[in-house]
Amino acid sequence: MSSFNPSNVDLNTASKEDIICYLSLSENEYNGHLAARISSIFVIFVTSTAFTLFPVVAQRLPRWRIPRHVYLFARYFGTGVIVATAFIHLLDPAYQRIGPGTCIGMSGVWGEYSWCAAIVLSSVILIFLMDVGAEVYVEWKYNVQREANATAAFITQPACSSPHASSDRLTAREMPSPARIKDIYPHADEVSVTSERAFRQDIAAFLILEFGIIFHSVIIGLNLGVAGDEFATLYPVLVFHQSFEGLGIGARMSALHFGKRRWLPWVLCLAYGLTTPVAIAIGLGVRTLYNPGSKAALTVQGVLDAISAGILIYSGLVELLARDFLFDPCRTKRRGQILYMLGCTLLGAGIMALVGKWA
Repeated sequence: MSSFNPSNVDLNTASKEDIICYLSLSENEYNGHLAARISSIFVIFVTSTAFTLFPVVAQRLPRWRIPRHVYLFARYFGTGVIVATAFIHLLDPAYQRIGPGTCIGMSGVWGEYSWCAAIVLSSVILIFLMDVGAEVYVEWKYNVQREANATAAFITQPACSSPHASSDRLTAREMPSPARIKDIYPHADEVSVTSERAFRQDIAAFLILEFGIIFHSVIIGLNLGVAGDEFATLYPVLVFHQSFEGLGIGARMSALHFGKRRWLPWVLCLAYGLTTPVAIAIGLGVRTLYNPGSKAALTVQGVLDAISAGILIYSGLVELLARDFLFDPCRTKRRGQILYMLGCTLLGAGIMALVGKWA
């Protein structure tokens, strides 16, 4: 690579790697606009945090009287956003950075195997094994079998609603109040244990999902801090990007039973809201040193994108789409509602895929 002269290329001696690397690698392109970059820290923090908090606050404050269809829109629009993020905003960039045909993919050991696909596959398998392990551990710890316990089915599955349920107002959770549960189930301790078991299973899947998105948020935050001429386009696009992802995270979080851990959803929302702004601040701090177009940076970004893609592909397809649609025991009793949910999901996926044209 050091002997490659782009102004005098001999196709008989120049390697494909030399040409591809020359075209794909770049220098630091930071071009100023420091005030606008600093403003992005606060704008993205406020918008992404607000969108993340909205479904959580709406679900916990029934006096807001949020219409049920608004809550369903936020939840399933967010599902579509997360699925599109996995493929358009993570899988594709991973292949563009370390996949076959790239500078990294042709260099050294990277050129000997399809490592990008292997990393995505390893991530999917690892998350699958963790999911199975968490399910088995929690069921073993509480000495209950999902199929044999009616209380578990009651707690973990929302009751089948009428076809007109979409006109109802949103309640604190699609389940009876604690007082009503005690009337139905005199053995309150059993209900408490089962609820705790359901929470531990669900929170493990959610934390994996948020972890994958946070990985991605760190990368785009660093890149925004040092972006060149494309900063003017990236800034507004990433505001929408982070807001939509936050809506997806918040909507999934609002469906969890946190019980006495009332502080936890606020911490998780804040963790997501702060990730990109902190990464932008770090990017600004090293704006003259960090080069996102270097070989080392592209390798790290590609690996992290591939890991995150595997996490979100599994979470989006299994934990979100399959659980909410394929394994929903009530879908035949609320066909109108499920069509609305599908429409929201497709809308979220479509808009997030479109955002991928710019970021």
